[in-house]
Amino acid sequence: MPQTNVTKFANWWSAFRFRTLFLSFSCIGAGLIEAWLTQGLDYLISLLTLLTALFLQVLSNLANDYGDSIHGADGKQRKGPARAVSSGAISASAMKKGMIVCALLAFVSGLALLYVSLPVIGMSALLLMLALGISGIAAAILYTNGKRPYGYTGLGDISVFLFFGLVAVQGTAFLQSGTWLHDGIYLAIAFGLLSVGVLNVNNMRDIHSDAQAGKKSIPVRIGLNLARIYHFGVVLIGLLNGLYYAQIKGLNSYFLLLPFALFAIHLFKIFKAETESDFDPQLKVLSLSTFALMLCLIVIVYLQA
Repeated sequence: MPQTNVTKFANWWSAFRFRTLFLSFSCIGAGLIEAWLTQGLDYLISLLTLLTALFLQVLSNLANDYGDSIHGADGKQRKGPARAVSSGAISASAMKKGMIVCALLAFVSGLALLYVSLPVIGMSALLLMLALGISGIAAAILYTNGKRPYGYTGLGDISVFLFFGLVAVQGTAFLQSGTWLHDGIYLAIAFGLLSVGVLNVNNMRDIHSDAQAGKKSIPVRIGLNLARIYHFGVVLIGLLNGLYYAQIKGLNSYFLLLPFALFAIHLFKIFKAETESDFDPQLKVLSLSTFALMLCLIVIVYLQA
């Protein structure tokens, strides 16, 4: 039965996975907080940074959907939410076209961002940021695509830490200030590790289907019990870096108790989780808790400004 335009739109909307933007925007927001505390914000640069992050995140989601369907990780054995290509909602060829469009949008948006930031960062830094942007596009695509997708060798955690942490947080602050803000490294580590935690929850949920598909994620390599301990360490070290950042900046860290409580509940749930349906809700919980942490930092900075 042919799909109606409404159905097609709904399928693409689902494939975009806009809920994942909470995590991306959390990392960009952390970089903006560091720039705000240091010298203030340029709102056009801020807007273009968020727009570029949106296109990169959607590209990553589409590429992941396409790549996992091709390599078998999204087969019938998978218990998580149905994906567009593997379920037949969107054809593989249409998904490839969608990836190309998103990659072009991310590139154009990134170029506009660098053009607006040029007076702040200078030409040499612009070329460096351009290289990082192109690397980010490549990383989004190659995570589950190509002959040797790095996500299938257990390197996804490192990539997420680099691009969601160091590049997103430090790069965002740099575009605003034109200098590398050293205190921002603690926010970069915090939000980078919390992003790794989100990926780890996803991989713990899919541990059985990933193993069958030959996707050697960290949980597949070390087993579920050690993956829980790894997860606890990743989240805890991330939170400690966030707390240390608040202290060295003279921020009132008591406001952080609310998001920290959310993280504590999340970790308790992870250690109790056994089935895919137990792990799946914790993806959203950790992503939203990270977003709540970013919002609390914004409130603290605003109140103490």
